[in-house]
Amino acid sequence: MPGVEAQTLAEGAAAGSTRDLSADIVSFTRHSSRRYNRSRTSFKDLFTDLYSYGLALGCAGALAVSVVISVKDAITSRGAVGSVHISAHWPSIPAPALWTLIVYAALSAVMVLARRMGPIMVSGPEGQWWLPLPVDRRPMVLPPFLRRSILSGFGAAAAFLPFSVLTSGHRTFPQHLLGSSTFGAVTVVAVALAGLMQLGVVSPRLRRLAAAVALIPCAVLPSLTGSLWALTLATLSAALLLGVVASRAGQVRGADLIRGGAVAGHAQSSLFFMDTNELLRAFQGVRRIGSARRAARFYSRPARGPVSALVRADTAAFLRLQPSLALPLSWLGVVIVTLLVDHGLPALAQIGVIAIACCAVSSGAGTVARQAALVPGLDSLLPISPPWGRASRAFMPALAISAWMTCLAGILVLLGVAGPALILLGALSGIGMGAGAVRCATRPVSDWSVPPVETPFGPIPQAQIGSLLRGLDFTVLALAPALASIYTGDVRPAALIIQGLISAGTFGAVVLRSP
Repeated sequence: MPGVEAQTLAEGAAAGSTRDLSADIVSFTRHSSRRYNRSRTSFKDLFTDLYSYGLALGCAGALAVSVVISVKDAITSRGAVGSVHISAHWPSIPAPALWTLIVYAALSAVMVLARRMGPIMVSGPEGQWWLPLPVDRRPMVLPPFLRRSILSGFGAAAAFLPFSVLTSGHRTFPQHLLGSSTFGAVTVVAVALAGLMQLGVVSPRLRRLAAAVALIPCAVLPSLTGSLWALTLATLSAALLLGVVASRAGQVRGADLIRGGAVAGHAQSSLFFMDTNELLRAFQGVRRIGSARRAARFYSRPARGPVSALVRADTAAFLRLQPSLALPLSWLGVVIVTLLVDHGLPALAQIGVIAIACCAVSSGAGTVARQAALVPGLDSLLPISPPWGRASRAFMPALAISAWMTCLAGILVLLGVAGPALILLGALSGIGMGAGAVRCATRPVSDWSVPPVETPFGPIPQAQIGSLLRGLDFTVLALAPALASIYTGDVRPAALIIQGLISAGTFGAVVLRSP
């Protein structure tokens, strides 16, 4: 019909005019910002910054290359000797399967982080200046999304190169470059999948399931370096997904755009000031409804006395604010796979993986303490002594980590690493690790006004490093007897006594510390 065709042409012309207008607004804003920055930056300052950045990157690259080569030589010369003892009746996992699982975990982490930060987003000023305008948003949000996706691919390719060298020593250097390029392309696929999830085409549960399944072939492609077809397939998939997201980038809700920009800005400022507590707060997702209902049922029970009421409130907050059990269970799986891989990783590498898993789970248990640390003055208003309040705050983290350490120690006992006494050792170490989690959550912000200390190795920011290690020191100290027993394969009575003293000492130091 002529009327319908005229209306369609009019709507298309209006959409094209708003798209051109939004593109002009974006171009004017960026040119004005670039002109302002150039007017305040001299050529001397720019040359100094570029020289400093280039020198720092060169030194870091040379150091990274030397470390990778030395570790590769140590792994090659070690052979299959020096691993943690595992019973012979347990089946071994092929090493390529472990590397594929690590690649899948890395891609999943990239996708989850990209979804938390957008990946299609706007900053605070853009949200105030661009979003309220009645124009097409696609030219405003699409170029930054494409730029972030491509930069993520290049960064992932550079980070994958040392991993490929360490895990696949038989490959040639062109094959390492081919695998790294393929991993960069599948990283772009992961970011594009996060963009598809942000568009909300299907239900959230179906989106997460489809994205998890789509990452499985992406994790396999970087290991196929015999020909160029893996890189070609990964590149075409990335281009196709980016094209689908780009065609609908303007349909993302304004609230989601602002939320992603707020999370990204919070995370960037946390990294700039090296504040890990703020970084974890930035990536903290929305709490589950089921955990909130369980916490409400627990909180409705009667309490006797102020200490009991505080313990009940902290327990309810812990049940409500804690993330899902997927991350602690995933770390258990990482430890099991690391111990069962064929040819055995070096014992120190296996112990390091166990220590990293324990520190990660311990850090995740300090969610309530991190939230309470934002308003420290509230604890002084409680009608109880401060040590009782700090003990209540550390009760649930210590209990949760003790339960996780008991499960980990039980698995290690089943694998034949050590005797049943390792279970008691793990449960005792969880108490000290819980205290370390609370100590880490309540550490002060790093004071960057303190000058670094001169050493023979150059200036070192001693005060800032001390603030960053606060909490981690107690966690590693509480883990030391358990890790030593795992390394030796035997739990001695002295280790249990030392573990009990360390756990009691760390817990008491956190509870009885001076304000």
